[in-house]
This record gives sequence, C-alpha cells and structure tokens, in this order.
Amino acid sequence: MARNKNVVPEAKDALNKFKMEAANEVGVNLKNGYNGDLTSREAGSVGGQMVKKMIKSYEESMK
Repeated sequence: MARNKNVVPEAKDALNKFKMEAANEVGVNLKNGYNGDLTSREAGSVGGQMVKKMIKSYEESMK
C-alpha cells in the first residue's frame, strides 16, 4: 500500500522540482525515476533540506 499519496495530484510536478532543487543544494545526484542507489544519509539530507526550506518560507511569510 502506497503511503506517499499526494493530497493534491496537481502539485506532483512542483514537489518533484522542489526535491531536485534541494538535492542540488546539498550535492546529491538525484535523477528522475528510480533512486534506490542513494544512501540513507543522502536521501535524508535531501528531505532535511526540503524541510529546512519549508520552515524558512513559512517563517518569512509570518513577517
């Protein structure tokens, strides 16, 4: 059972672009499609960068 179902299917392209930007910022070679060759550390750094950017964006919107 897939757990990462998008609530807003139209946002899928934007999320993928966001993920690629975050991967580039932390120096992870992320490619379209299967990325099973990434280490847990690399995958975690991409997710962590995404969260960091989302928090920063939210904090700036509150100013």
